[in-house]
Amino acid sequence: MEFHLDATCGNARATTIKTSHSTINTPIFMPVGTAASVKALDTTDLLEILHTDIILANTYHLYLRPGDEIVKEFGGLHGFTGYTKSFLTDSGGFQAFSLSDISKANDKGIEFQSHIDGSRHFFTPQKVLDIQYNLESDIMMILDDLVALPATKERLKLSVERTTKWAKESIKYHRAKQQEGIGLDQNIFAIIQGGIDPEFRRISATELTALDFDGFAIGGLSVGEESQAMYDTVALTTQFMPQNKPRYLMGVGTPEDLVECIERGVDMFDCVMPTRNARNGTLFTTFGRLNIKAARYKKDHSPIDENCSCYTCQNYSRSYLNHLIRAKELTYYRLASIHNLHYYLTLVKEAREAILKGDYATFKKEFYTRRES
Repeated sequence: MEFHLDATCGNARATTIKTSHSTINTPIFMPVGTAASVKALDTTDLLEILHTDIILANTYHLYLRPGDEIVKEFGGLHGFTGYTKSFLTDSGGFQAFSLSDISKANDKGIEFQSHIDGSRHFFTPQKVLDIQYNLESDIMMILDDLVALPATKERLKLSVERTTKWAKESIKYHRAKQQEGIGLDQNIFAIIQGGIDPEFRRISATELTALDFDGFAIGGLSVGEESQAMYDTVALTTQFMPQNKPRYLMGVGTPEDLVECIERGVDMFDCVMPTRNARNGTLFTTFGRLNIKAARYKKDHSPIDENCSCYTCQNYSRSYLNHLIRAKELTYYRLASIHNLHYYLTLVKEAREAILKGDYATFKKEFYTRRES
């Protein structure tokens, strides 16, 4: 991986990340393709309409179905999907958290039951990397111990200790594998934990950034805490993260979250929100959220957003989208998802331009002003 810090504006950063498959200008939002597919979209949509440079897939889900060995037979995720740009793969730590009724962590790893057939599996730091070697993703996340908030100090302490222990095992294993010629073009990121406790965040960040990872993520947020607590934690944590490596905030969030956390020094984001909300009828616009199912749009000739240049807004009316979702036509999911992802990708692109100009404050002010109007 090549990394370059292009500009700063306060704590906001514009950077360039180069993997073996693409060049990524940050701040960046990564569409979520959990099962090697961004829901309702195909590779042409992602490459030629949305012009994405990186998307996310999930180790846990692909391990269970279709199986990482099958993906490997097709040349990894790039060969399997036909998507030629970069992939980031999550390690499965979040799935252990979200499926906590069928998973259990100990110091060696995470035991879980498949949500598909009930079969039992055990993820260790080494196991999740082996899966990701088969997936051949460009950025691999290591196994971490994620906890819901609020959490006791005892549980946060255990989470930080386990995450550091697993990180040390992961980096040692990865460098040994690279000596064997495995994972040479793959990069490895550690995940900082600690809830919203400043001291635990400091400890986790300090311990992990002392290790030879290619980048660092902030995990364990947007799991029950208030927005301001999340923003404060991000601002605190980025102070302990290297200037010369990527910073990734996992699973966040709303457009407001992106604007606020870019200001606090984050480079990379992912979240299911734009595609999930699209499927449920909520569309993001420069003036706020729009519920396309509302009756008032039944005869509306306007596009979703007059200021939007996406494929959907350039070709279809609110009336047509209102009809599609009411009629439960599958075409709606594609058109709505294209619009919402275009909105997110445009938002981070405009944020980058503002940082390069040295005027992020004006960009942020205009972002909120449009919503208020």
